[in-house]
Amino acid sequence: MADIQPTPSKLKSLDVLTDLMDSRFRIPGTDIRFGVDFLVGLVPYAGDLLSFGMSGGLIIAMAKNGASGIVLIKMLWNIFLDTTVGSIPIIGDIFDLSFKANRRNFNLLKEHYDEGKHTGSAWPAIILVGVVLIAMFVLLIWLLWVIASFGWGMIF
Repeated sequence: MADIQPTPSKLKSLDVLTDLMDSRFRIPGTDIRFGVDFLVGLVPYAGDLLSFGMSGGLIIAMAKNGASGIVLIKMLWNIFLDTTVGSIPIIGDIFDLSFKANRRNFNLLKEHYDEGKHTGSAWPAIILVGVVLIAMFVLLIWLLWVIASFGWGMIF
């Protein structure tokens, strides 16, 4: 098992905030931990939006503490998953109890800070996402053109 290094003092406040967001409280009689992110997420729609905003603020703070472009892309992916799946009633709440995107993001930053992992520019990932979005847009336009010209029968 790997030795766990203490959190650098520079990141201590982010660690405390992450704990508050994802694991400050425990369901009595279990090892299940949750935080403010889970509690706020129980309020349909508005809670998910507020949770997304709080997680986004945490990512901004992590970026100010030296997160690389690659780390930020990975963090945004975690928040995207947390927000997307978390917005599904009941299933999303169960997902929020186990996924803990903010803790995952803090661990990514700590790995980056302590071990030099997840370094590099985010431009390759941004370019890939851009190409995929353009391809999807072109496909959508083609699909709409086919439907407008030939009707649904051409597709099915």
